[in-house]
Amino acid sequence: MTEQIPAAIQSFVDATNAADTEAFLACFTDDAYLNDWGREFHGHSGVASWNQSDNIGKQSHFEVVSVAERGDEVVVTMEVSGNGYNGTGPLAFTLDGELIKRLVIS
Repeated sequence: MTEQIPAAIQSFVDATNAADTEAFLACFTDDAYLNDWGREFHGHSGVASWNQSDNIGKQSHFEVVSVAERGDEVVVTMEVSGNGYNGTGPLAFTLDGELIKRLVIS
């Protein structure tokens, strides 16, 4: 890995892999923004919806491949498996303190 993974992102990975929805939602700010290939989700309710339809609801499992800082973003390349998307790709996180404020999946 290029950089050490920030605690908020590690919590995001750990909560997903443990199928812990409460811990997953606790990783995000109240006004979080999530963009998954153009589909937009806002706030905790939006993140919860995405989590159910595309993440823990699909038994996703994350393996971190690499971590790199790019400006104010932390880009984490992850290998994803489960009953939804399977493959490797970048997730661009913007943090606000110890929480995730923005996540763009592309």
